[in-house]
Order: sequence, then C-alpha cells, then structure tokens
Amino acid sequence: QVQLVESGGGLVQPGGSLRLSCAASGFTLSRYVMSWYRQAPGKERELVARILTNTGGSTNYADSVKGRFTISRDNAMNTVYLQMNSLKPEDTAVYYCNALKLGDEYWGQGTQVTVSS
Repeated sequence: QVQLVESGGGLVQPGGSLRLSCAASGFTLSRYVMSWYRQAPGKERELVARILTNTGGSTNYADSVKGRFTISRDNAMNTVYLQMNSLKPEDTAVYYCNALKLGDEYWGQGTQVTVSS
C-alpha cells in the first residue's frame, strides 16, 4: 500500500522550531521529487519547499520561508524532512508532503502546525 505519513506537527511559540518528517511506504522515495506544501484556513495550498531526487539534491523555497526552513531527504530511510526555525504565526497551517515523478503523484494526510503564544 502506497502511503506518505507526516509527523512532527504541533503547537509552538513564535520564534520556536519544529521538524516535520514524511515517511514513505509502498514506493521508492528516491525516484521522486519531494515537496512540502501548506494550507492555511481560507487560503489556497502553497508550495513551501522542494528537493530533487538525490540526497543533498537541489532545493527551492517559497520566499516567505527562505532562510528559516530547510528541506532534506534521506533516501535510505525513505523519509523527507522539513526543519522549521524562527516560526511565525503566519506559518500556521496544515503541512502536506508530496511525492512527484512523471505520471505519478502522492500526497500525505497532513500535519497541523500552529504558531501561537
């Protein structure tokens, strides 16, 4: 069974950090471009960060998270991560993991991140 399972979300104060994980099963994550998206209430889902197929591969980020968030992947563990530092209230959203290759795409169920004092 193909699955992407996110974990690591929660409630954090402004300025704090969280590390999200996305574990893949049923397929080989190394063959996919991996991304994190987020969707805040009343807003469209937006791309947060993306990493190409190689471990340590090229990355790109939304302007709003550059310098604060880091995406990484461990192909041996079939897992992708999102390290989020200096969190702001506007980072509050459900964060989704996405796996993409030509003709194939998977989504996780999402994990809630709430930044509030």
